[in-house]
Amino acid sequence: MGRLTDAIKHLLIINVLFFIATQMYGDQMYQWFSLWFPKNENFGLWQILSHMFMHGGFMHIAFNMYALWAFGTPLERMWGRNKFFFFYFSAGIGAALIHTGVNYYHFNAGISALVDAGISESSVMEIISSGQYSPDWYNIAGKSTIENFLSAYNTPAVGASGAIYGVLVAFGMSYPNSELFLMFIPVPVKAKYFIPVLIGLDLFSGVTGYGLFGQGIAHFAHIGGALFGFLMMWYWKKNQFNENRWN
Repeated sequence: MGRLTDAIKHLLIINVLFFIATQMYGDQMYQWFSLWFPKNENFGLWQILSHMFMHGGFMHIAFNMYALWAFGTPLERMWGRNKFFFFYFSAGIGAALIHTGVNYYHFNAGISALVDAGISESSVMEIISSGQYSPDWYNIAGKSTIENFLSAYNTPAVGASGAIYGVLVAFGMSYPNSELFLMFIPVPVKAKYFIPVLIGLDLFSGVTGYGLFGQGIAHFAHIGGALFGFLMMWYWKKNQFNENRWN
């Protein structure tokens, strides 16, 4: 890719600095900057952006930063710094909105089931806000409903993956015939085939709950970033958006 482009360089630096700070002040950093459910007392509006610079471990940040560099560099060279920044953060915010919307769905499903069983909403909120739950809830609403309900409230989202998925979609639409070499596939795969399959696997895991690539992955954040990335690319191509105004 040659010399680091401006936007990629600054994003890499900020992500690495956040990662180092997280290693030093882990719990406090996750409390302040991860994306919490809006009804959780840890939630802050700034987290819609700040969660994009938080990562759960070395491999998490390594894969995301590699993808940012590999797929984002040709896009920034084509678009310029300002347009790339706009696209990247818009995809990341879109990912946060979709992820939070899905969490609201799971949260409301759990609350409704418990309230219908005669438990007051205030009692439920008091229990989960203290980090606890009642085993009896599983008998009322079922395992998956309660697990999704508790996860929506208690589990914060971290990572640049949503924005990265938007970048992947933009790369695939801009360079559809680029051949990608993947560690687990010994032959090159064109971007126009690989990226839709990757998003489809995330959708499958998000809907079924079956983790193909492990647990604790915010699949609908990936899908949200990809969706917003696609919509922006579609709009820009349809309207022949003038790139010069961004530079």
